[in-house]
Amino acid sequence: MKYYYTIAVFLILTVFSFNAFSSDNKGEQSVVLISLDGFRWDYIEKHDAKNIAQIANKGVRANHMRPVYPTKTFPNHLSIITGLLPSNHGIIDNYFCNKRREECYKMGTGLKDSTWLNGVPLWNLAELQGVKAATYFWPESDARFNGRTPSYFMHYSKHGSYQKRVEQILAWLQLESTQRPRFVAGYFSLVDDMGHDFGPDAKETYDAVQLVDKLIGQLWTRLQTEVDHDVNLVLVSDHGMVSVEPNKTIILSELDFDFDDFEVKNGTTRVHLYKKPHANVDIEKLKAYFTKVGAERFEVLSHDVLKARGVTIDDTTAEIIIEATPPYGFGTNKKITAKGAHGYPYSKDMAAMFVAHGPAFKQGLLLPEVNNLDIYPTVANILGLQLLSKVDGDGTTLTPALANN
Repeated sequence: MKYYYTIAVFLILTVFSFNAFSSDNKGEQSVVLISLDGFRWDYIEKHDAKNIAQIANKGVRANHMRPVYPTKTFPNHLSIITGLLPSNHGIIDNYFCNKRREECYKMGTGLKDSTWLNGVPLWNLAELQGVKAATYFWPESDARFNGRTPSYFMHYSKHGSYQKRVEQILAWLQLESTQRPRFVAGYFSLVDDMGHDFGPDAKETYDAVQLVDKLIGQLWTRLQTEVDHDVNLVLVSDHGMVSVEPNKTIILSELDFDFDDFEVKNGTTRVHLYKKPHANVDIEKLKAYFTKVGAERFEVLSHDVLKARGVTIDDTTAEIIIEATPPYGFGTNKKITAKGAHGYPYSKDMAAMFVAHGPAFKQGLLLPEVNNLDIYPTVANILGLQLLSKVDGDGTTLTPALANN
């Protein structure tokens, strides 16, 4: 009897496997998620991104997308790819410390020590359910989340060719069906770089948008002409950009406090002051001093303000966090040189972009504000993936964008 039961189970599994993986996976859709770092919500019109505008007009566009707080690169990229708030995926800023660990994080630390990272990124969600994934420079995508990486990934290089990124994404999608990824994440940093160096209104930023727009237009066209299966292209950014004035730099070393008492993590717009274990300093008195001298330039953030912005107070929370008000920014010992910055509390200047086109999405739809935490469950839905753990986005703001709704 056991023999016949075993045969029956084998046949059922064989039929299931055949149905799931035969016929060249006909009807299955892929998703290419591209992040254009620092591409503010209004750059499509402001800097005349004709190709992205065409994709938006034929598909779905959000008026703007709400980033998580703080409006920094690594917290937002990790939130987009895990569906979790920064306090839950672990990367609360580009630079911060953990008092329990007695260690500090900086961008890219996860490659050597993945214990900083929590959650199941989309590439792992896919891989764990038999769907191959690929990443090209997405922040922390070469780290071993949950002890694994995507099937295909590239170690980050700031000087990597943008054209090569397009070519590689297409090459992955042109692999035979058993080898090709159905989820691909890519990252372009140029617009953010120029926005920082020259400001959001500068010609250099316009030129950067023009270059990226041409690359995206090329990718979109070639996805439709050189790839033989359905692909959804999703374009996002992590945050916006606002003008800052170097002459309004708040120089930390000129403030009346002892640097030696703190581990200082300066991110231009926010400064974390972690008291060293044996420092003899009156935190409340120092907070009162900062509040007094901050005036209209910066403020001391209370726990209540942080909680209202989605922050969990834990071992990563500095004893003092001060936050600049634009156009002010923090320099450690000298004036900043940047003409643009992000990381401030949410405002329209900090808002990001969202554009999507493909068979999973409606055509010619303009949405109001969408939430970047909703990208994760939306992409999982398109790929037919089950969520394996609780996330902070429920997909609500993007549900109207889907063709099957």
